[in-house]
Amino acid sequence: MSDLTDTDYDAYEQDIELLVDTLRKCFNAEKARYNVVGHQNTLFIEIQGLDDLTPEEISEVAEPVLDELDMDFDEISLLPLKK
Repeated sequence: MSDLTDTDYDAYEQDIELLVDTLRKCFNAEKARYNVVGHQNTLFIEIQGLDDLTPEEISEVAEPVLDELDMDFDEISLLPLKK
């Protein structure tokens, strides 16, 4: 298996940023940010305003986006954005 190049890392980061921005727009939020916990292969996405929604409402909006996702995370968690 070949080593990842800087271009591979840049593309990976761009894919994550596109996902976060898409979800931010879907939730009509002004701000969102993410954190990757590599040793757990988990992506945490914080989105402004999620604390005003029920888990069902969050799933209804996020699932169509996440179903199209072609990234290999064990878990993706959506959380309210904390200041």
